[in-house]
Amino acid sequence: MTVGRLKFLIMLALVAAAATATPALTKAVDGPRGTGDLGIIVERAAGRVQIVETTGRTLLARVEGLGDLSHASAVFSRDGRYAFVFGRDGGLSKVDLLTGTLTARVIQAGNSIGGAISQDGALVAVSNYVPGGVKVFSTRTLEPIADIPASYGPDGKLSKVVGLVDAPGQSFVFTLYDAGEIWIADMKDPKTPKIRKFKNVGKLPYDALVTGDGRYYVAGLFGEDGLAMLDLWRPEDGVKRILAGYGRGEKPLPVYKMPHLEGWARAGELLFLPAVGRHEVLVVDPRTWTEVGRIAVHGQPVFAVARPDGRQVWVNFAHPLNDIVQVIDVPTLKVIHEFKPGKAVLHLEFTPRGEQVWISVRDADRVDVYDTRTFAPLVSLDVEKPSGIFLAARAHRIGL
Repeated sequence: MTVGRLKFLIMLALVAAAATATPALTKAVDGPRGTGDLGIIVERAAGRVQIVETTGRTLLARVEGLGDLSHASAVFSRDGRYAFVFGRDGGLSKVDLLTGTLTARVIQAGNSIGGAISQDGALVAVSNYVPGGVKVFSTRTLEPIADIPASYGPDGKLSKVVGLVDAPGQSFVFTLYDAGEIWIADMKDPKTPKIRKFKNVGKLPYDALVTGDGRYYVAGLFGEDGLAMLDLWRPEDGVKRILAGYGRGEKPLPVYKMPHLEGWARAGELLFLPAVGRHEVLVVDPRTWTEVGRIAVHGQPVFAVARPDGRQVWVNFAHPLNDIVQVIDVPTLKVIHEFKPGKAVLHLEFTPRGEQVWISVRDADRVDVYDTRTFAPLVSLDVEKPSGIFLAARAHRIGL
């Protein structure tokens, strides 16, 4: 027998052994496949997620037992195979998109609000309300790696933590809601994080984002008008206030749901941000971080999300005006389309190249998929009380 023939037979044996060892691969998908068009939809009331694929726009599998998903979010492993789901009950769940199974789950806190995955994909961090702080785990095993209590002030109170994102340099950045602080955690030595603290950044920072290049971290301020911005290239310059007093002289409306800054939009040379307590989307020049316009919209915006090509920004709204979606044309800064999917439109997610948008309509137990060029509905999927929609393409984007 030749060496080449022997190598070929060994290869066949290895392939056969792998197929025998992983029969569950066909539970969620029919045959071998990649993860590039897979994602999850959160069924918030049932404590489970639906695994979906976007090419055929179909539901593949349900994964049960994820706990309280009333404010759930997710990030993905760098290969896109695993979704890490953050539950409101402090649960951190690892879901295998290919097998349709829950592979690991830990209750790591009493009340959590989201998380992030590290630059190298080895660490997953969770931001917690109760107890306040950040806990860091191995993405491979969910074993605990580090605990960062968000203590502040002379008596060491614990603050709620929000706005947790990944950043270049193997770092996590997050905001202390009660303390009015921004912290950078350098995780190069994961068991002994180095913490850099920025104090007095503003009153009640409620959420934050990092720009797609990982340079700017921006926190929204619920207790005052304006935003707090930290240049991660030049942290020694400290936190700067931007868009201060954008609503000065106007009486703000009651806030029924906080806008999500992670649902901001960068389209062309502009940023589009939801205004707190106003029926407006703010238009910002990111070169100067100054307001260059406002767009009147249907209600208080929650998400303002850019189509991947930057031509459109799609906006949904807070209760009680949450049955409408509006589309802003970026070149003209005008609302060019409006439609009414149904009560409680909670989330919008574009496919990676932007030809589809997936919209969760909670009170109708439905996820609708639209053609973003024609605005025509493509399909409606039966999903119980859907909220967040997260596609695996997020694995390759900073801050998501």
